[in-house]
Amino acid sequence: MRLAILIALSLFAATAEAQLQERSETAPEVDATAGLVDEDEDLLPTTNYAFNPIQAKNDLKVGKFYAKRGSYRAAAGRFLEATKWNPLYAEAHWRLGEAREELDQGPQALDAYLAYLSLDPKGKQAKHVRERVVELERAKENLPLAAEDASSAATDMQP
Repeated sequence: MRLAILIALSLFAATAEAQLQERSETAPEVDATAGLVDEDEDLLPTTNYAFNPIQAKNDLKVGKFYAKRGSYRAAAGRFLEATKWNPLYAEAHWRLGEAREELDQGPQALDAYLAYLSLDPKGKQAKHVRERVVELERAKENLPLAAEDASSAATDMQP
């Protein structure tokens, strides 16, 4: 009995080794530089966004949870997903703007706020959002001036 098992295992090992050698001999040559992509792109799931208000509402709910916990990066990701599932979801745009403001992403927050205002100009948060838009636009305009002031201050300090 043991002899039969040993013979069967040795035959199996021999055929497996032969198949492995055959595969390695017939492996096609691959150009190492062909088709290179960013190392993280192949890890990202590709999602085809179709209108799905239920998924958008779920993403908004999870985003609110993250925002309450102070995890604004995760919240912004969920709010962005909600806007992709339902581009007409005004609340998702508003909350995306708030989360991006917390992350000091002024231009992206401004875009989200403007999208909210275009969708719901008379909504509950419209007054607050208009104030934030004005402040973000001022900050956007003052940014180059501050950079110029810093460069002129640096040249003034040189001997």
